[in-house]
Amino acid sequence: MTDLDLARRVYEAAHITGTFLLRSGVTSNEYFDKYLFESDPALLLDIALGLVDLVPAEIDALAGLELGGIPIATMLSQITQLPARFVRKQAKDYGTCQIAEGGIIEGQRLLIVEDVVTSGGAIIDAAAELRAQGAVLGPVVCVIDRESGGAKNLSDIGLTLHPLFTMTQLKAGSA
Repeated sequence: MTDLDLARRVYEAAHITGTFLLRSGVTSNEYFDKYLFESDPALLLDIALGLVDLVPAEIDALAGLELGGIPIATMLSQITQLPARFVRKQAKDYGTCQIAEGGIIEGQRLLIVEDVVTSGGAIIDAAAELRAQGAVLGPVVCVIDRESGGAKNLSDIGLTLHPLFTMTQLKAGSA
């Protein structure tokens, strides 16, 4: 399967139109419903296979962000055999009371895994928490970069975004 074929499949599965308020606070007339591509086992597998080449060799673990990054990190973990960490939006106030589950964070070089990036706000919040726990952050991978400032905002805090697809590429693949 070519990248163009995968882009078309992602677009067809997840692109919806209407009026949507994004996490960034921006209103958009189009939306990529990540749950529509994450709930399709064949498509999720192909997405994870596409992300494999974006995983640097020196990574210790994959840090999937709640909620959309977790299925992707889990599938990518199966393929790469790298352990996964599951990063919450905020630590629970019961049980382990941790921001990240699945293993140690301190001293680990983590690859943040996310589904769709708009402004990068969720990643910026998670990065601050992970760094506070002693993690060393590598690059960030995502399925879709909406090209709405996320890459620059991440760069401003020392993170590099590597998307599987940009919004431009997805739209080109759907044409």
